[in-house]
Amino acid sequence: MDYRVGQIARVFTVRIDHGEDLLESLKTLASKENIQAATFILLGAVESGHMVVAPKKNERPPDKMWLSFDNAHEIAGIGDLFRENGDPVVHLHAGLGRAGDGRIGCVRKENKVFMVIEAFVFELTGFEANRVWNDDEGFAPVTFK
Repeated sequence: MDYRVGQIARVFTVRIDHGEDLLESLKTLASKENIQAATFILLGAVESGHMVVAPKKNERPPDKMWLSFDNAHEIAGIGDLFRENGDPVVHLHAGLGRAGDGRIGCVRKENKVFMVIEAFVFELTGFEANRVWNDDEGFAPVTFK
């Protein structure tokens, strides 16, 4: 385990509108506002998208199981945002539901908003961290400077 202590700086209340891409919207906010690190919560709905729902086997790096959908689902999620090679990277885990059918996973690729998503982004300061790719793990974990 490794950790740093920081503070919440600015807080952004964000409305992401129908048809916009969820992850790209959060990355655009980070770029525009020069956010280096943040955590966020969101709620609303997505009309189509993709998520990783688990590894196929318990091995690293993981061979991911993907789930794609093309009809509206409610969404509630929590995530973080850190930079990798200077670019904002969003890591979002969310629960999606439609008519009693629930899914939980890591939201990836394109995810189109249905009606609206409201996000509350809490900028974190007081420490330096970014994502650094790790071949053994198959992803870029948060790394502290």
